[in-house]
Amino acid sequence: MSLEIKLQVFEGPMDLLMHLIDKNQIDIYDIPIVTITEQYMEYINAMQKEDMEVTSEFLVMAATLIDIKCKMLLPKEVNEDGEEEDPRAELVEKLLEYKMYKYMAYELKDRQMDAGLSWYRQKNIPKEVKEYEAPIDFSNLIGDATLSKLNEIFQELLKRQEDKVDPIRSKFGNIEKETVDMDAKTLYIKAYIREHKSFSFRQLLEKQHNKTEIIVTFLIVLEEMKLGEIEIRQDGTFADIIITSRKAS
Repeated sequence: MSLEIKLQVFEGPMDLLMHLIDKNQIDIYDIPIVTITEQYMEYINAMQKEDMEVTSEFLVMAATLIDIKCKMLLPKEVNEDGEEEDPRAELVEKLLEYKMYKYMAYELKDRQMDAGLSWYRQKNIPKEVKEYEAPIDFSNLIGDATLSKLNEIFQELLKRQEDKVDPIRSKFGNIEKETVDMDAKTLYIKAYIREHKSFSFRQLLEKQHNKTEIIVTFLIVLEEMKLGEIEIRQDGTFADIIITSRKAS
């Protein structure tokens, strides 16, 4: 089959295939692969005769068409579902995808051209109009409000703030952390024991300045008792606790 081809520049092998399909008015889902392959090869040969650079993409597509042409002559393969596979399916899918992107490119180009025809008028507001500020009528802003009404509103707002204050928590003072030097307190208790030998536990606690010192003193006394430095006795259920040093004078 002889075909006269007028050479024109195509963007790639897919562009050439789409041109041949449109020119021959072929259904893209039922491509006569033999006819298309022959016309495609004639175009490649014409390109070579004109001493044009034949890119690798065109040659790869030519090899693909020949491969599909050979598969069309062989018995059709059957997939796992028992359906016959069309060797042209992958090529058709690529052509449809290329066609979609090409139409999208045309659409974007048309929008760009339409946008280039749009003109926008620049702002030319006179300086006097731009700097104009409407006068403020304070009588309209205040309305029927008087000084007494404003004071009434102010007092009401103050009362709302007072109602938010907790009457109990507001009387609390600042809470400060009480710190006790454990080492210094231990040395103090040991010196007290050495000095007094035997003394009342209550009297020892009464010499402390705050709750934290009382707790620390109690812990030190327990530690000294554990180490065997002191012994503790209580003569009655509610009697005073007596601490005695176990070290000899």
